[in-house]
Amino acid sequence: MRMIIWINGAFGAGKTQTAYELHRRLPGSYVYDPENVGYFIRKNVPGKIALGDFQDYPMWRDANYGMLKHLDREYDGIVIAPMTLVRPPYFDEIVGRLREDGAEVHHFALCAGKETLLRRLKGRGEGRESWAAAQIDRCISALSDERFKHHLDTEGCSIADNAERIAELAGVSLQPDGRSAVRKVYDRIRTQIRHIRF
Repeated sequence: MRMIIWINGAFGAGKTQTAYELHRRLPGSYVYDPENVGYFIRKNVPGKIALGDFQDYPMWRDANYGMLKHLDREYDGIVIAPMTLVRPPYFDEIVGRLREDGAEVHHFALCAGKETLLRRLKGRGEGRESWAAAQIDRCISALSDERFKHHLDTEGCSIADNAERIAELAGVSLQPDGRSAVRKVYDRIRTQIRHIRF
């Protein structure tokens, strides 16, 4: 089964944790991180011409479109892409183009209120003055647009709840989760640590 599941949302919405929850329970799935392209660009562009947001580089959008198109064509499995992408033209350049090419792309926006998002960011060590916190209002506003459906309200929901709703809407079956409660906590902490950016 070939498909792409793009998990969108404001910073702190739970995109990465949900992506890895899906990955653990979808045999043969692969997590593709569009952010890695941005970090490559940032490390290889002189400071004098660097842009503040790597999504503003056309090559970031082109590279992620190209990589996802390649994976969709060559990889016989489900590709999961967790990434905040809230500017409609940029969304169209990647997700829209992939759909125009015939790729089956299921898009989900994980939604929550501002205070919930701030609390989640605090839980991972980012305060109210952080860059991620400063983006919350624009992300919430932009993601309310219908182009970003399906909208999933994550208030009061666990990561497992998010994954199960996404799987149902995408028409895929998750394997039962036989992990102990301790193992689940360990896996989520490990995922969080692995995705700390310096």
